[in-house]
Amino acid sequence: MPKVFSRRQFLNHSRKAFVSLSAFSLVSLYRNRSVFCADKIIAHLEAQVPALMEAELIPGLGLAIIQNGELFWTRGFGVRNRYTKKPVGDNTIFAAASLNKPLFAYAVLKLVEQGKLDLDAPLSKYTAKPYISDARIQLINIRKVLSHTSGFPNWSGNNPLSIKFPPGTKFSYSGEGYLYLQKVVQDITQQPIDEYLRQQILAPLEMNSSSLVWRTAYQSIASDGHDRKGKPIPMSQPKRGSAAGSLRTTATDYAKFLIAMMGSGKVDSPILTQDSLEEMLRSQIKINQFLDWGLGWGLERLEGNKFFWHWGDLGTFKSFTIASRELKTGIVIFTNSQNGLKICPKIVSQAIGGKHPAFNFSMIDY
Repeated sequence: MPKVFSRRQFLNHSRKAFVSLSAFSLVSLYRNRSVFCADKIIAHLEAQVPALMEAELIPGLGLAIIQNGELFWTRGFGVRNRYTKKPVGDNTIFAAASLNKPLFAYAVLKLVEQGKLDLDAPLSKYTAKPYISDARIQLINIRKVLSHTSGFPNWSGNNPLSIKFPPGTKFSYSGEGYLYLQKVVQDITQQPIDEYLRQQILAPLEMNSSSLVWRTAYQSIASDGHDRKGKPIPMSQPKRGSAAGSLRTTATDYAKFLIAMMGSGKVDSPILTQDSLEEMLRSQIKINQFLDWGLGWGLERLEGNKFFWHWGDLGTFKSFTIASRELKTGIVIFTNSQNGLKICPKIVSQAIGGKHPAFNFSMIDY
């Protein structure tokens, strides 16, 4: 008589099967030109990701995988809203949260290339009056903001903004630093940050579904967020752009940005030059044995390979991306759940291989 699994037993069995194939990543299969095996891995992802999602009460997920510097595979899983059951598709809009930060850093480095900003000049040089009264504001520059060594807290809330430690002396993740730099960029370009990024980065990279402010068109294609118990919570609709986290986008669109990170251009093109990309991915501050921070990106060393990565957390939307410029591979994962990051390590391991130290970063809330 065939063995009958309970729902819980089936989900546990599926998770074990998913992990068992982690050694056979698409990276290794692509190198061996094993199209048949790659198709099997994709089929396995299509079968097992829904089981992982169901086990963690994650209603919807958007996934994009890059191989050889090209979009290899993209897929929407689950639903945009637990109750309406409208499916996640390739055009489903997610809140990217802090995945906005590397995109903004990229745009800032383009201004540096053009000679409009200096990485190491005090940001106060570009403002009509000091951002705050603390004299140490003179020590804060672009490099310190993008590497999270500015001395600012993550968020000041209702308290007056203050510098918590001497700028440049240690790592402390800060959204406030990005808002300071956003003000400088807006003053230099004489444009709101959402319009500047649209013209200089999003449109040239054909990230046509992406915006730092809400679009009316999103109403019919945006996902809702969900709390830990699966209760739907509508996505916020930003009216003003924030360099720290207002990006609304799709997994496919964000993959186009990762692909740009793997190439190089000229000063007068939308793509950063080789020198700028190398500076962006150069360690600015060491975090631990495996992790550093560059300009906008977290940096990871794994088995002789270098990866750049970031996570996003808007409460009921969680996201993760990691890629390698040298290996020309990467992955984007967007979820519409407060539980979303719980399954990202398994998906990343399956798609690009390895157990990544980035998932041990202290600020990631599973």
